[in-house]
Amino acid sequence: MKRIGLLSDTHSYWDDRYLEYFEQCNEVWHAGDIGSLELAMRLQEFRPLRAVFGNCDGGELRRMFTRELRWNCEGADVLMTHIGGYPGRYDASVRQQIYTCPPTLFISGHSHILKVQYDKRLGLLHINPGAAGLQGWHQVRTLVRFSVDEGQFKDLEVIEIPR
Repeated sequence: MKRIGLLSDTHSYWDDRYLEYFEQCNEVWHAGDIGSLELAMRLQEFRPLRAVFGNCDGGELRRMFTRELRWNCEGADVLMTHIGGYPGRYDASVRQQIYTCPPTLFISGHSHILKVQYDKRLGLLHINPGAAGLQGWHQVRTLVRFSVDEGQFKDLEVIEIPR
């Protein structure tokens, strides 16, 4: 079993509470718009980091990370990208991959809107952790924690941080 800390859209904004909230996590996953190499390095020094670059990330982050990642985590097939849409409205950049070979878990960021939704048609869980940074119109910053155990997702928690 692995405990995961998931965030997105930090846009270079560091908050020491990331470390506090992810203390019990084995890995941290970042769904893009990291914003700075320094922020990525701080997360990577804290826990193993899996991340994708977002549309606002510059050259250093684009060299360090890819546009999308697909891997197996504790028996779950995970696909993560920054701009991905959501069930029923997947972005064109991932739509064919999702419909041809659906992952168990699809993670995207970009919208700054927290969303956890099950796609019954494809049998996949979609998570957008919202935005952990300050850039944007959102009123509450959000993070997500969950466990992956033998391909199943458990103990999902939403963490809200007031702006």
